[in-house]
Amino acid sequence: MEQQKLSTQDIIKLNSKKGLTSLLLNESLNPKKSVRYIDYIKKLKKLQIELIRQQACIIDNNKRVIVIFEGRDAAGKGGAIRRITERINPRHFRIVALPRPSEEESTQWYFQRYVNQFPKAGEIVFFDRSWYNRAVVEPVNGFCTKDEYEIFMNHVNDFERMITDSGIILVKIYMSISKKEQAKRFEDIKNNPLKQWKISKVDEKAQDLWDSYTEYKNKMFENTKNSGIPFKVIKANRKIDARVEAIEYLLKSVPYDKEREI
Repeated sequence: MEQQKLSTQDIIKLNSKKGLTSLLLNESLNPKKSVRYIDYIKKLKKLQIELIRQQACIIDNNKRVIVIFEGRDAAGKGGAIRRITERINPRHFRIVALPRPSEEESTQWYFQRYVNQFPKAGEIVFFDRSWYNRAVVEPVNGFCTKDEYEIFMNHVNDFERMITDSGIILVKIYMSISKKEQAKRFEDIKNNPLKQWKISKVDEKAQDLWDSYTEYKNKMFENTKNSGIPFKVIKANRKIDARVEAIEYLLKSVPYDKEREI
């Protein structure tokens, strides 16, 4: 094992129950990596307590909140949502990950099936991919026409303005990873029987279509500059850092009483 310089504080952390567990679960037996993970778990717990406070204020004040997560396949959207929601009250949030539109939904106003999932008073709805499918995934994979794409891009800012004007708080997060990291994660998913269900036919083409995804992603970001609501772009190559940043951004985006007792 490569020699690594550990501080006295690092050694104390590794000698704890959590530290020993983290070290043993780490295939490379990397002490520094284990210390980072211990620090992450400690910080995550503190942030999750703040999320509980935040949710309680949302419930008490009948606020409605939508949090959308966008990003390339395997960018860590689902993992971030799980860390956000694992400690808060399950009766007051929903996670929405819609499949491809049904035949009936395809004949409806594009935004309709998303509007049907909007929060009631005191509720948070997390979209694991949202109406922005039409900004990136659909045009890249030929799931919509050029006209449908142009109509969406012309209307989406007005649509989101209607959402916020109605009193709903809208938080937009984009998880960004490198091509190399995506390939690495795909390989991990394919080799893990517990994760293989995550790979779809669309995912399998993602590496070949990387440049096309980049082109449409940049157009999506540019469009928000035209009186739209910008995305918070989070660098997500390191999952634990990305999860912490996503939670911190959500805590900043939805006001709550930080002194509230829980």
